[in-house]
Amino acid sequence: MQTKKLTMSALLIAIGVVAGNIIYIPVGVSKCFPIQHLINVLSAVILGPTYAVLNAFVISLIRNILGTGSLLAFPGSMIGAFLAGIMFKKTRSKLYAVVGEIFGTGILGGIVAYPIAKFIMGKEVAVFFFVIPFLISTVGGSIIAYAVLTVFEKTKILSKYTQI
Repeated sequence: MQTKKLTMSALLIAIGVVAGNIIYIPVGVSKCFPIQHLINVLSAVILGPTYAVLNAFVISLIRNILGTGSLLAFPGSMIGAFLAGIMFKKTRSKLYAVVGEIFGTGILGGIVAYPIAKFIMGKEVAVFFFVIPFLISTVGGSIIAYAVLTVFEKTKILSKYTQI
């Protein structure tokens, strides 16, 4: 593994763990926690799909160990990171990375969260119960990620770091 990739990965993981519960956006009666999704898209574009998934897993694991996370963070974040990474790798488009994150986390992650909630956590919920809350957070974080990547692209930072 390359030292630069590991260093960037560690930095993104640290940001995800520390800022994950601090930064939120009120959306109606719910709260949008966008940092995980921002990190997923940045990891996908800068580091690729493998590191994006590993970053999502490690952030979810650490937050669960610290008592600030949920088991439901695993499927949403990891599927979203994977699809964002694959979409970016295939198209080299930050927009497609964002679409991959939103679909992966919001739709697929929301559906995959159902069996975890039912069989592991013992919660009785409908199959699509998590889709809307997951979509709210992932859309917020993905929009922020797109804006950050656009700034990075215009300032030539993105081309420097996508070479890691």
